[in-house]
Amino acid sequence: MLATDLDLGFRPVRTDAPLRLTQAQIDAYNRDGFVQPFDVFDATEIAAIRGYVDGLMADMGEAGAYGINCYQARLSGLYDIATDPRILDLVQDVIGPDILCWASAILSKRPHDPKAVPWHQDASFWSLSPARTVTVWLAIDDADAENSAMRFIPGTHDRGALSVQATGGEAVFHKETADADALGAPFDNVLAAGQVSLHADMLVHGSQPNHSDRRRCGLTLRYCPPEVRITDTAWARGVEAILGRGDAGDWPVHPRPAGDDITATASPHVVGNN
Repeated sequence: MLATDLDLGFRPVRTDAPLRLTQAQIDAYNRDGFVQPFDVFDATEIAAIRGYVDGLMADMGEAGAYGINCYQARLSGLYDIATDPRILDLVQDVIGPDILCWASAILSKRPHDPKAVPWHQDASFWSLSPARTVTVWLAIDDADAENSAMRFIPGTHDRGALSVQATGGEAVFHKETADADALGAPFDNVLAAGQVSLHADMLVHGSQPNHSDRRRCGLTLRYCPPEVRITDTAWARGVEAILGRGDAGDWPVHPRPAGDDITATASPHVVGNN
């Protein structure tokens, strides 16, 4: 199925009894395509998570220096973060009580990393329909404009698939949203370590090169309700979903993995950058 055949329209959130989001925050998500910041992990907890993530990247060596993709069903540590009730409460207020985590990525930009992540819409790269994924971006390090925090273009999540063009300069992939400068002023997704943001899967976003002396590392977690369908059987072979809460519907889901050694397994799939 082609991207043009997918349902990439935005469905506004309607939540009668939100667990954590206020109505103002729900309104902001519907209007802007994102909402932030939310405190999730305290200083002690995020320090432990940072140590865990650093260990995974060290074990992977150069192969894991920039990104570690889709191990949520293969490493117990990532599984536990993805199913933390404090994160799931936020997600439930956006997509409802039946929650699947179908992808994750540790994304690290080293100090003075020259590569930009060009403006893009995530769901236009995926074989999923309808577009109902919400991405949780957990700051492993403090993220700000200086060290290349992710940037959003507010209100671009409900325009369908926008035109793309070839990227120029150093970039992590070869296509970008065309004429992004005309779409509005960017918003810097500034987060303290331990905080999260939530954004819709068709929101135009990206990040600039990291010209600072500080690393910028985050963990993305992708959640959808079971009404979402995988539209490409080949692509489906790389998806290993876990059940956050509720009913998985027709989705096959993986139990909590027993192991936590990244050198003893491999990523099934590679999806997305931020």
